[in-house]
Amino acid sequence: MTMNQTTANTGYAPEHAPRLNMAKLAPEVYKAMTALSAAAKKGLDPVLAELVMIRASQINRCAFCLDMHTKEALAAGETIERIIQLAAWEESRHFYTEREAAALELTEAVTVLTEGFVPDEVWEKAAKHFDEAQLAQLTAVITVINSWNRFAVTTRMVPGHYTPGAFKR
Repeated sequence: MTMNQTTANTGYAPEHAPRLNMAKLAPEVYKAMTALSAAAKKGLDPVLAELVMIRASQINRCAFCLDMHTKEALAAGETIERIIQLAAWEESRHFYTEREAAALELTEAVTVLTEGFVPDEVWEKAAKHFDEAQLAQLTAVITVINSWNRFAVTTRMVPGHYTPGAFKR
């Protein structure tokens, strides 16, 4: 059942139309972003990377990326319970390892730069759980998902149609 069929059968609000198609209208940029995404994830636990991308997408209110990365997380073996709790991970810290919590805290600090710089204590906490190469990759994943969120929110990419593995390189 597609979202349009669901809308017709249930009375849900209609699906909005995208403003423009980045993949079609800026194919070089889109291909470069896709390659950058794949490179950023190298060496990181796939589930951790998905948790980070979900959390940044929650903060940025990116429905398309939430759809994509929750589905990818589930496909990678993440539990529904941990995905549900992610929006309030600080309150439900017992669902996450210290390493994951450090990554989530760094994700929030990098994503919400309007509140100031990434605090030294946040960086140091992450550095206790990740070596320098992993920190570089984690920083890249956080930065790239923030860029994707901005593309998706600005162009109004439509959530609900993503199939896990569709963008794997």
